[in-house]
Amino acid sequence: MKPGTLKQILLITDGCSNQGGDPAAIAALAKEQGITVNVIGVMEHDVIDEKGMQEINEIALSGGGVSQIVYTKILSQTVQMVTRKAMTQTLQGVVNRELKQILGDSASIEALPPEKRGDVLEVVDELGETVDLEILILVDTSASMKHKLPTVKEALLDLSLSLNARMGNNQFSVFVFPGKKKEVERLLEWTPKLESLTSIFPKLQVGGITPTGPALNEAIHYFRKKNSRRGLLSRDDEQYFEESI
Repeated sequence: MKPGTLKQILLITDGCSNQGGDPAAIAALAKEQGITVNVIGVMEHDVIDEKGMQEINEIALSGGGVSQIVYTKILSQTVQMVTRKAMTQTLQGVVNRELKQILGDSASIEALPPEKRGDVLEVVDELGETVDLEILILVDTSASMKHKLPTVKEALLDLSLSLNARMGNNQFSVFVFPGKKKEVERLLEWTPKLESLTSIFPKLQVGGITPTGPALNEAIHYFRKKNSRRGLLSRDDEQYFEESI
């Protein structure tokens, strides 16, 4: 199996969207275009309501990704865990589809004999270290996130250090919502390094609205723009793997 590129949106927020379209529906559109949507709900002093938790779970479910509610103090390790778990989940899904094509509709990793299953999972682990990865990070900068942003910055820098140990190439981009003059603002163009956030984050302005839907929509558009530069058309996950086992 020859790997290409995995695409992820990592949404970091602490509450419900209150402007724009349904974020879960937009996350489903991202999934259709081969982009996994992962969501981390940031808590402080147990403050996150049931509606917010439901939205976080629905966005990740619709986007084919992973959701996690976490306290600010353990945000760094959670960001790394969610990113890697989503990579493994996506790779296992692709392998399962390949197995169905080869062995029939009833085939799956779970249905393989133990020794064969172990071999396939080793391949998945190896791909997780070698596959190219593009992560577009969406950071909620609504008013309630003001005191959490320094921790978010540290978590993203830790993520960069963790992923740089992989053999595969990493590309990061960072958007915030709301922005200074519009609903969504790009802070960082695609880059293999997140160090430049050190100077950007302290200057961020926070606002009262939470336009999560428009932010996800802008993220999808930005991925599409990147793909158009390469002259590629959007397809489903199979586009990331040119050859099968």
